[in-house]
Amino acid sequence: MKGFCSLLLLFLSISSLAQDAKVYMFSYFKGNGEDGLHLAYSKDGYEWKALKDDQSFLTPQVGKDKLMRDPCIIRGGDGKFHMVWTVSWTDKGIGYASSEDLVNWSEQQFIPVMQHEEGARNTWAPELTYDAKTKTYMIYWASTIRGRFPETQVAADDGYNHRMYYVTTQDFKAFSETKLLYDPGFNVIDASIVQDGKRWVMFLKDETREPAQKNLKMAFSKKLTGPYTKAGEPITGKYWAEGPTVLRQGKEWMVFFDKYRDHRYGAVSSTDLKNWKDISDKISMPRGIRHGSIFTVSEAEFQKLR
Repeated sequence: MKGFCSLLLLFLSISSLAQDAKVYMFSYFKGNGEDGLHLAYSKDGYEWKALKDDQSFLTPQVGKDKLMRDPCIIRGGDGKFHMVWTVSWTDKGIGYASSEDLVNWSEQQFIPVMQHEEGARNTWAPELTYDAKTKTYMIYWASTIRGRFPETQVAADDGYNHRMYYVTTQDFKAFSETKLLYDPGFNVIDASIVQDGKRWVMFLKDETREPAQKNLKMAFSKKLTGPYTKAGEPITGKYWAEGPTVLRQGKEWMVFFDKYRDHRYGAVSSTDLKNWKDISDKISMPRGIRHGSIFTVSEAEFQKLR
C-alpha cells in the first residue's frame, strides 16, 4: 500500500508539472492580413507548427482597411491575453482586443493614437510591453509625420520617414497622450521591447534606404518609456530583415524575424546580447508566415486551444 501511495504521488507530481509546462506560441498574419490572426506553437523554440490547419482565429473588424497585420500578443498582469495590430497601411490608429483563451475575443477596439497629428501618414506594427513594477502597459508603434525629421528624408522611401511613438495605459480604456519614444537619427520601424533584469532591451529595424541598412539593431534603457541609448551595430546579416520578436530559453536569446525579400523566416541567437550567430537553418516555420510575436501558454491552456 505504501508503494502504491508513493507511485500515486509521483504520478500526480509529474501530471502537475506537465500541466505547468510552457508551450511557445507565435502570433502572425498571412498575405496582407485580410483574414486575421494565425497561431503556431513550438515545444523547443525551433520547430513551429500552425494551429487550426493554419486558419484564422479572429477576423479583423476595425480600421479603414480592416486588416490584422503584425499581431502582437502578450499576457498581461490580469492574466488575460492582450493583442494590438496594424489595421491599415494608412490609418491613424491601431486595433486592440483581449482574450482569456485565445479563441474567444473581446469586442475589437480602434485606438486613435495618431488622430491628433494632421500630418501622420500611418501607424505601423504596434507592440505591447507590460511593466509589472508600475502595472502599466506601453503600446508603441512606428509613424511618419509629414515634415518631421527632414535630415533623414530620402526620395526613394516615398516620403516615409518613421520614428517610434507610444502611449501608456493600465486598463485599455484611458490612455496617456502620445509621445515620441525613440529617435535614433535614422528611419526606424518594428521595435520590440523586453525586460532583462533591471534594464529594457529594444530590438528595432534600421529602415534606412540610402545607403541600405534594412537590418536589426538594439538599444537599452533603465526605464520602459526611455530614454534609450544610441542603436548598436547590426545583429543580422546582409539580407533585409524586419519584424523582430524574442524568445528566451535559459541563457539563450533567440530573435526571430522576417527575411521578407527572401520570403522566409530567419533567426539569430546570443548568450550575452553582444555576439550573435545565425541559426536560420535550424528553425522550421509555417509556410507564408509573416511578422508576429512570441509568447507562452501553459500545457493545460495549449490542450484546450488544440
